[in-house]
Amino acid sequence: MIKIGTRDSQLAVWQASLVKDSLAKAGISSELVFIKSDGDIDLVTPLYALGVQGVFTRTLDAALLSGKIDIAVHSMKDVPTQLAQGIVQAAVLPRASWHDVFVPKDDTAFLNDFQAYETIATSSVRRKAQWLRRFPNHTIENIRGNVNTRLRKVQENEWKGALFAAAGLERIGLLPENAIALDWMLPAPAQGAIMVVCREGDVATLASCRPLHDDLTGQCVKVERDFLQKLMGGCTAPISALALPKNGYIHFRGHVLSLDGKRIFEAEEVFNVKDSDGKGFEIAEKLIQQGAGELIREIREALG
Repeated sequence: MIKIGTRDSQLAVWQASLVKDSLAKAGISSELVFIKSDGDIDLVTPLYALGVQGVFTRTLDAALLSGKIDIAVHSMKDVPTQLAQGIVQAAVLPRASWHDVFVPKDDTAFLNDFQAYETIATSSVRRKAQWLRRFPNHTIENIRGNVNTRLRKVQENEWKGALFAAAGLERIGLLPENAIALDWMLPAPAQGAIMVVCREGDVATLASCRPLHDDLTGQCVKVERDFLQKLMGGCTAPISALALPKNGYIHFRGHVLSLDGKRIFEAEEVFNVKDSDGKGFEIAEKLIQQGAGELIREIREALG
């Protein structure tokens, strides 16, 4: 019996249940073990101010290393590029939507006026920077909590709306009909992908999870996460990356923005899937040489 560790939010449970059902199809029995994370408990402090990467994963990491659980299931965009010592990737599931969406409170006419003065909400510095680049006069309010809580806050406040990851809302059936997919907004690295991790050396569990792994998704998100790792980003910097497969090639776009969205270092490349290993590092290095590294240092100093 494999013990699956998960946070107790609706989305986290949905993702863990997907893994449980996938294991069952492979003839492997499992059970869910619910664990509260620091990221769920603190709903006020902005994510970048909590002090460490992996705010939604560290509690599960501890449970995994102590043997309380055998695997943990995460939204891959929340997982630090450097896994905790003793923990390894067991599988990456097929990717869902990578899009960010805008969920409006009511009217959306203001979106056609790029000089309008309005207020929207997001806790993501990445989404904030991209939004301000497009709407420089907008005010961005911080919003925290699980997706259910954030959707409720949209109706309770005087904002024009809030930004969400489409995949999370779609998975639990909460994507509003009036949500607008933001094709122009690049996602967080690995957004829309689900990652399963286990203890290093746990050969039996690794073998059990192998049928769940989608190799093409795994290759694409690795390019994105390598790009992020080389730039030494995380919740503390507006770093975006997207690697999409098409006819044996990967189409990559990535960028680093200043917090106000006014400065940008961006890259776009197409390469063969077979040549993808190390590409994320290479592309990030080019941006560093152009000055992106200095911008990231400035951002870290600004955020403290």
